[in-house]
Amino acid sequence: HLIRHAKSDWNHPKLSDVERPLNAKGLLATKVMARHILDAGCDFKNVYTSLAVRACTTIENIASHLPGRSIDWHIDDRLYTFSAGDLLDWCHDLPDDLNDVTIVGHNPAITEFSNRMCGTDIVNVPTCAYIQMEYDGEWKDLNQNTAKRTKFLTPKMVRNP
Repeated sequence: HLIRHAKSDWNHPKLSDVERPLNAKGLLATKVMARHILDAGCDFKNVYTSLAVRACTTIENIASHLPGRSIDWHIDDRLYTFSAGDLLDWCHDLPDDLNDVTIVGHNPAITEFSNRMCGTDIVNVPTCAYIQMEYDGEWKDLNQNTAKRTKFLTPKMVRNP
């Protein structure tokens, strides 16, 4: 499961890229997307997020809009990347007993990773979008065209079905 962080606020020029928060539109998108991501089949059991404030706030707000569900996540500094290759390397290091993994991260890594693994051609995964991929194999063997994209949801899609 891939979730691109929600829309961030660029009105804080003194903040570093890692410190940039979500803007109002991003906060609203997390509320709109939470139930749709859950209903699409994301179980939120093994959630890993970039250390960036905008990524952490994305999963925190999604979790807050799913009352009755306890969602824990792990911050992993390796997920603060814009490289699909780095995401693939990260996945290769996962233990094989993890069946479902949710990554909250950044573009262009999310778009490129999804396209490479699934052989798809999404031009851009928008902010707060969700992609579900299926892969049947060991993490170390995940590679180009070995997965299948089964779901792709964006805030715009769920607001205007």
